[in-house]
Amino acid sequence: MKKNKRRTFRVFLGGFVTLCMFMVVGCSSQKNEPAEQKESAKPEMGGTITVAYPYDPDTLDVQKSAGSAEVYTWLLGGSLLYKDPATNEYKPSLASDYKISEDGKTLTFTIRSGITFHDGTPLTAKSFKETFDRALNPETKAMTVGELMTPIKSVKAPDDHTLVLELYEPNATFLYTLGINSSQPLSLKAIEKAGEAYGRNPVGVGPWKFESWKAGKVTLVRNEAFKWGEAYYENQGPPRADKLVIKSIPDTNLRMSALESGAIDVATEVPVKEAKKFQNNPKYQVMERVRSGVGMLLEMNLRRPEFQDIKVRQALNMLVNKKAIIQAVMQGDGEVAQTPLSPATLGYDKSLEKYGYEYNVNEAKKLLDDAGWKVNGSGVREKDGKTFSLDLLSSTDIDKEAQLVQAMLGEAGIKITIQKLELGTYLQEAVKGNFDLTLMTGAYDDPDILYFYFYSNGAYNMTGVKDDKLDALLLKGRTTIQIDARNQVYKDVQKRIVEQAYVVPIYFDKVFTVINSRVKGVKWTSIMPTYNDSWIEN
Repeated sequence: MKKNKRRTFRVFLGGFVTLCMFMVVGCSSQKNEPAEQKESAKPEMGGTITVAYPYDPDTLDVQKSAGSAEVYTWLLGGSLLYKDPATNEYKPSLASDYKISEDGKTLTFTIRSGITFHDGTPLTAKSFKETFDRALNPETKAMTVGELMTPIKSVKAPDDHTLVLELYEPNATFLYTLGINSSQPLSLKAIEKAGEAYGRNPVGVGPWKFESWKAGKVTLVRNEAFKWGEAYYENQGPPRADKLVIKSIPDTNLRMSALESGAIDVATEVPVKEAKKFQNNPKYQVMERVRSGVGMLLEMNLRRPEFQDIKVRQALNMLVNKKAIIQAVMQGDGEVAQTPLSPATLGYDKSLEKYGYEYNVNEAKKLLDDAGWKVNGSGVREKDGKTFSLDLLSSTDIDKEAQLVQAMLGEAGIKITIQKLELGTYLQEAVKGNFDLTLMTGAYDDPDILYFYFYSNGAYNMTGVKDDKLDALLLKGRTTIQIDARNQVYKDVQKRIVEQAYVVPIYFDKVFTVINSRVKGVKWTSIMPTYNDSWIEN
């Protein structure tokens, strides 16, 4: 089989930043209406909207980015499909229609007429073939996008309006790939013209055109030719604002100061503590939503002998006071997690909460005793002459969570030493499996994220889970097309993970964006804020 692949380990498969790339098919019963601002006056044309994100793009070549360019390149491009935010159903976008063969291996798309790239090149089926072939070519070094395209066996464009994708096997998550930024069509003409400099001169088919990239600032301008916005937008033509400026301001305090001074209009990735300061201020609007993907997990390295005993894993689940962590870290503005999968993600089932582990220190201590880990004269648990001492891999971003976990496990006699590393080093060490315990989360808009985290050969199976029953379920989830059946598979997946106590789910966090009230019409789809309907009130 061909394989795909908050602060911390974000996966933006078409979705978020760094190693975390995390990427539905059919119509779900889960409603996920786009968050949006209240409207008042009549929309106006003109002006500049300035947005701040906490990171710079690595390149604006969507295929060569490791993920941090997502929020920039998303605005420049488009995709064959889009996910209706009200129904989670995949609908045609740059395609006018599509069909899937009975065996699920062949996808045939009809490409819309009248769409052009920013350089004037017409969009055709051949454009998509050239784009996908480029992503699959090892010489491109397409990183995340190349991995997403691996289900493709062949790409054919028999005429300008027909695109045929043949897959190695049915893949329920592939429609997600075709509905995100990562699979946007590229102009081969523009790539050949710019050569190695294409990453600083991107060309797409989206509502915004690239103008410039200077230190810490990318400027986009309205695409006057744009008239193919998704159906859920009020304005399906050119954006109302003249320009969209995206600044990189990593420091949260500086980002919020820039918002208050008027240097920016929109601050993204705002911690809850900061967001609450603006909630009752009429000069600003705070948009929030539970992040999709997997929540904050305490991961145990199952290669370590201590964690090969399920009683020990269950004990750790009972020692973590999740409500206390949510209160301390997010001022109570988060949700307790009993399973890894976020409630904002297809496949989440609230009934699974009954399989979770309640906070119970006394029961946890009993389980550790039963597992042979007895408290010695120093108050530390010991077995066969070895103390229960563990290293907890952490970074500045999750230092408070780490300290709380350290204290909670220490209450039961488990000695925890925190190894706090710079974010990049922390991620590298986590991927290598160089930890006893670590904290991890991942943003992704499809339950297939569980494949990456828990499949035996999953790209981010840092815990070292090896479970044949779980592997079979995760593979079934990838190939089950019918939505209700797929939901049931992921219910079984989560139940297995919880029953085996492979990780400690802690919380589901929220994503906050704070907007100056002069900017109207900001909508937030399943991925990020969008500005097709936005305008500036003078």
